[in-house]
Amino acid sequence: MEAHGSPRKPTAADSSRQEWTERALTMSLDAARTAPRLERAAAEEARRRLEHARGTRLVQLEALGETGQAADDHLMSSQREAIERVLQEIDEAFARIEDGTYGICRGCDKPIPAERLEILPYTAHCVPCLRRIA
Repeated sequence: MEAHGSPRKPTAADSSRQEWTERALTMSLDAARTAPRLERAAAEEARRRLEHARGTRLVQLEALGETGQAADDHLMSSQREAIERVLQEIDEAFARIEDGTYGICRGCDKPIPAERLEILPYTAHCVPCLRRIA
């Protein structure tokens, strides 16, 4: 039996707990170091997709301008407005990347599925919220 105030000898269980704690801390530190890299990589991928979408819409806008007066003015005006609206949504998506809210639904504050962002990188809503507001 230990005398009052005498330090207790470390046991194998103490050593195992300490090793486990050190491993857990190392894993946490590794995860903390890796997470920003993954976030940066995801942000860069989103930027790349948004740049592609912007380029596509700018080409479409330019093509509309080159068609001249031969096309139906009302139809061309509607198409131009739709393209300009998408360009605005793309700019807003770039702003969300910068403020850290890209990929978060504006309607429910839940993550937008990656598959949806791959298809429509400038979307601000998940499908259920989009259905509610449409």
